[in-house]
Order: sequence, then structure tokens, then C-alpha cells
Amino acid sequence: MNKGVLMVNLGSPDSTDPKDVKKYLGEFLMDERVIDVPYAARALLVKGIILNTRPKKSAEAYSKIWWDEGSPLIVLSQRLREKVQSKTNLPVEIAMRYGSLSIKEGLQKLHDQGVDDVMLLPLYPHYAMATTETIVVLAEELRAEFFPKMKITDVKPFYNKPEYIKVLGDSIAESLKGVDYEHLLFSYHGVPERHIRKSDVTKVHCKIDGSCCSSQSAAHEFCYRHQCYETTRLVGNYLGLEPLTFSTSFQSRLGFDPWLQPYTDRTIERMGKEGFKKMAIATPAFVSDCLETLEEIAMEGEEIFHEAGGKDFHTIPCINDRDDWAAVIAGWINDWGIVESGRALA
Repeated sequence: MNKGVLMVNLGSPDSTDPKDVKKYLGEFLMDERVIDVPYAARALLVKGIILNTRPKKSAEAYSKIWWDEGSPLIVLSQRLREKVQSKTNLPVEIAMRYGSLSIKEGLQKLHDQGVDDVMLLPLYPHYAMATTETIVVLAEELRAEFFPKMKITDVKPFYNKPEYIKVLGDSIAESLKGVDYEHLLFSYHGVPERHIRKSDVTKVHCKIDGSCCSSQSAAHEFCYRHQCYETTRLVGNYLGLEPLTFSTSFQSRLGFDPWLQPYTDRTIERMGKEGFKKMAIATPAFVSDCLETLEEIAMEGEEIFHEAGGKDFHTIPCINDRDDWAAVIAGWINDWGIVESGRALA
């Protein structure tokens, strides 16, 4: 079989025009694994309310972070692909779950190169219904309909792999070199609490009570919350951080249902009000800088901190297209390329 790789990131509007943003948001928010309510209710919420109010505001936010080359997330993903491709002989393509550069297009490009054995790499360190699961499910649906002779092997979440923790830890250490800070906040994209319970294969473990994520369970394989806290713990250990000098929070909540807490914006505000003057913030749920890191954290987060009495707010870039990150991915690809047929990639 001829092997190839498809790396998949979230996606982005084609431009900062409200019409393009509306189109993108419509595809994204109508995904049943993003807003997991019955179709009629989801359509009413998304098409009846959100798409009539949010696109203009989101377009303004995108315009603040847009690069001359286009969407930062798209540009950085393409740069990463080029670096990875330079380190492997297997064909590597990039795709997005939403918007342009679709997964179907990515699979088609590999198919046109004679590839019939695909390594599917969701560019998310942690498992979640709205990220890794929706990518894997859609890729399989597309394979069955358009590429029935193709085999797809998906890479499992890599949140705790030592080589990933090293890249993430080194990137944070480099960004903090010479920076005086009192607290390091690890901010992860939030998800509704019900997503955690839905993903619990044991149906009884995930109580989100502060202790379930630190006790051994088969549920952890699919528990986003556990995996986020584990990334924070591992990076803290790798960097030798002192207890109480770093913590975890969750950002980007939508709607009125309970989402994972503590919330990032409220944590930033609380720290400012409690007298912290210097803080740093990392966003390990994202491998590529995007709206949620460049605008929500670096701009809105800093404003919240200043208004609450804080002074220095240091945002740590994502791992983006770092050479060591590209080398790690290429290592995974090359190891997979020589594994005997039929053996799953761990």
C-alpha cells in the first residue's frame, strides 16, 4: 500500500468579510458534535440567533489578527506542513475541518498521488467531541463514500507524549526567558460539561468534582478535562515549576450551559484584583495561533488584566511551525511508515 499523511486543523473564514465569517460560523456551529442538541434546536439557535448577531462582531475580531498572507491559523498550518514534508519522503497534505481546504480535498490530493493508506493527524493534543472526534468521524464518512479502497489510521491524542511535552515546555521556557512573572496560567479551550459526561465510556466516573480527573480510570482516554490537567502537570514537572505558581483554566465558552471551570476571563480578572501585577499565559489546546489566542487572550485577556489592576501580561505563542515540533511530527510519520501493515499507531 502507498502511504500518505493528512494533517487536519480547525479552519478559518476565507476573509474578514462578515459574509465569509457567517458562512464559516454556520458550518462550524451546525456540527452536531460542536453544539450537541437536536437538529431543530441547533438550527434555531445557530441560524435563527447566532448567525444574525455574531458574524459582524467576529469579523471585527478577525480583522484585528488577520495577516497580509491571510488567516494566521491557515498560514501557520501550511508552514508546518512544508517543514514536515521536508523531513519525510511520504506525501503530506493539510486540511481543515471547516471552511476551505476541506478534508475531502485533502484526501483527494493524496488519492491523486496514489495514496491508499492514510495517517490522519488531527492537530489537537487532546480528545474532544468537537475536535478530534468530529475530524475522525467525517474522514471515515468521506472515505466510505468517495475513497472506499483507502485505509485511514488516525493518530490518537498526544497530550502526554514526552516528545510533545518537551516541545511545548521548551517553547514556554523560551518565551519566558527574561520575563518576570508571578503566575503562569495554562488556558485551554472550554467545552460544555455535558461533553465530558457524554464521552465517559464508564458512564459513572466523570463527575467533574475536582477528584475524578486525578484518579485512575478508563474514562481518561476520552476525557478532555483530564487530558488538559495532565498536560499542565507534565509541563509543570518538565519546567520544574513551583506549586501554586501555575494553574489551569478554560476559555471561549458559548451560551448559558455550564462549561468547564475555572473560566479564563474570570481567572485573569480575579488575579488582577488579588494584587498580581505580572502574569504569563499559555494556550496548549491550540497548536496554531488563531482568533482564540491572538485576540481573545492576547488582546481581550490583557485588557481584562489591566482593568483589574494588573500590569504586565505576557502571552506565550503556540508551538505553530517550530522546527522541533515539525521534527516530532515527521518522526511519528516516519515511524508509522515502517510499521508493518495492520498495526495500529499508538
